[in-house]
Amino acid sequence: MLCRMALVVMKSKNRVTYLFIQWTVVHILSYPENAEQSPLAAVGGWSSGTLSLFVKHRTVPTYKAPLRDMRFLMNEVLDYPAHYARLANGGEATPDMVEAILEGAASWCEEVLAPLNLSGDQEGCQFNAGEVSTPAGFREAYRQFVEGGWQGLSFPVEYGGQGLPNSLSVFKAEMMGAANWSFSMYPGLSLGCINTLLRYASEAQKSQYLPALISGEWTGTMCLTEPQCGTDLAQIRTRAEPQPNGSYRITGTKMFISAGDHDLAENIVHIVLARLPGAPAGTRGISLFVVPKFLVDADGSAGQRNAVSCGSIEHKMGIRASATAVLNFDAAVGDLIFEPNKGLEAMFTFMNTARIGIALQGIAHAEASFQGALSYARDRRSMRALSGKKEPDSIADALIWHPDVRRMLLTQKAIAEGGRAMIYAAAQTADVMFNAGLEDDRVAQARYDNMLGFYTPILKGFLTEMGLEAANLGMQVFGGHGYIHEHGMEQIARDARIATLYEGTTGIQALDLLGRKVLIGSRGKCVRDFTRIMLRLAGQHLAARGSKGRMARSLTRHAIQWNLLTLRIMWRAARDRDLVGSTSVDYLMYSGYVMMGHFWALQAEQARQRLRSGQGAESADFYGAKIQTAEFYFDRLLPRAEAHRRSALAPTRSLMQMDNGNFAFP
Repeated sequence: MLCRMALVVMKSKNRVTYLFIQWTVVHILSYPENAEQSPLAAVGGWSSGTLSLFVKHRTVPTYKAPLRDMRFLMNEVLDYPAHYARLANGGEATPDMVEAILEGAASWCEEVLAPLNLSGDQEGCQFNAGEVSTPAGFREAYRQFVEGGWQGLSFPVEYGGQGLPNSLSVFKAEMMGAANWSFSMYPGLSLGCINTLLRYASEAQKSQYLPALISGEWTGTMCLTEPQCGTDLAQIRTRAEPQPNGSYRITGTKMFISAGDHDLAENIVHIVLARLPGAPAGTRGISLFVVPKFLVDADGSAGQRNAVSCGSIEHKMGIRASATAVLNFDAAVGDLIFEPNKGLEAMFTFMNTARIGIALQGIAHAEASFQGALSYARDRRSMRALSGKKEPDSIADALIWHPDVRRMLLTQKAIAEGGRAMIYAAAQTADVMFNAGLEDDRVAQARYDNMLGFYTPILKGFLTEMGLEAANLGMQVFGGHGYIHEHGMEQIARDARIATLYEGTTGIQALDLLGRKVLIGSRGKCVRDFTRIMLRLAGQHLAARGSKGRMARSLTRHAIQWNLLTLRIMWRAARDRDLVGSTSVDYLMYSGYVMMGHFWALQAEQARQRLRSGQGAESADFYGAKIQTAEFYFDRLLPRAEAHRRSALAPTRSLMQMDNGNFAFP
């Protein structure tokens, strides 16, 4: 069966905006083994070879968007309808509108993106004569993405966007990432490019680049890393020579550029860090430039090819369908963004956008792996349950009856749903920060920006580490089959591995959190502010019986410990310069476990209220499962925080005392 649908999702009294959502419903299992005989073979962008792959690999887990959990968080835990009603740009984000967007995104991700995930990994991107081609089906999928207006969902109407709150793009991005992370990176990298231009570019630059970027006709990148430096941007060598006409000539090589070159869009807009002549040494002498692959003509169309070329693409462990490029700038034409020598300040807008996007990768892979593992555990039969036969009519009991398998599944579920709550709450903060900017409330904008700055390294560092754990657990549930490519589980683990590395490793996120945000930036205030939120929730239930009281008392204890841990590190760091570096990762992981504990307690409390009132939108089983998952988290996962706390307080001597030459004795 093949069908295409279009859905109108936006109307207002002032304008009517159509967001077309096209998708293809594919029932692969109904087609013969000879894919060439299938009617799908005639669909543009779908090769017979790709179809053969789909038929061959019937065991690949099928992604289903977790809409019920998303709705629970949005409507019953975080009250997004009231949140949108308070925003200047939230008027059109009505419940009906939001539901239409969720349903449309879910259908498109399930039925278009997810089927391309395995084939895209197998085919990968190809590099030939300086040109990059994406796997079969990607161009058609991206065309549908552009036609659907998905890229412009949360960007200003004046540049062709839909003007909706930023959080709606987060919900869409999660589904896209879980369905096909490699594909999602192409439009995903554009978001930071757009946000950087919106905040720092001149009006002329905005008019020149934003309409095509926001429509999705063009894509964007961030070009930081060079062969000799990654995190240490002080070593950047790319140079920018000013020209008489006010432009600049950019010369240098950038590497590890995600979506740096491809065949999906007619132009690629690069945001590039470079040095001006006579610039100060180190990071104080870095400027930011916009450098398009094709120069932009007066009418806004892509014109002459700029002196930007792809030297190669990387052969990677995972995300193989995403082109990671080496880009050579050979006196390429570019324009300065923002002020000279203040490029790093502007680039942080891009980087923070990307880092929150990568935090989504953690829960996306956790969700995808959980869905695959759960399906397998329900169907696969092996041995009898230790407590006696559970399925006497079968040759053995399903895997899901075995306690250790349930441990792995519940860990995945706790990570995916707990991490989703953390990100959705952070997305509300981002909405409010943006709204403060619209209302020109600089004080409020700075306050929420600082709050989001505190969340960002925790979300990126902690959730990607946990997402990787969840992806590995999914393989483990499958046993030996999880190691086999055709089941799709090892691909999730490979794709998840990069998340802890790019856009700042976990170690870099940890230094940013403890060093910059906690110790230097706020002297612990950001921790005190968040723990006050924790204590307000817990304080209502300290005397309660059962799991409610145990969670409340545990939250209270951890909130106090978090502040004491921060103070102890602050006191000791003044005397031991190695302390921050030695303790930062443990501090980040401790922070992540405690923050997730807060959001699990919040979900459990809302579930209890719905069960008591009988007024919830979900079933009693759904709410009961929420409470049970929260209990699992507090019993089995939150205790890990104590180990990180103890390790964070350990002396640096045992870490630093060994002579460099004594690490090995060959």
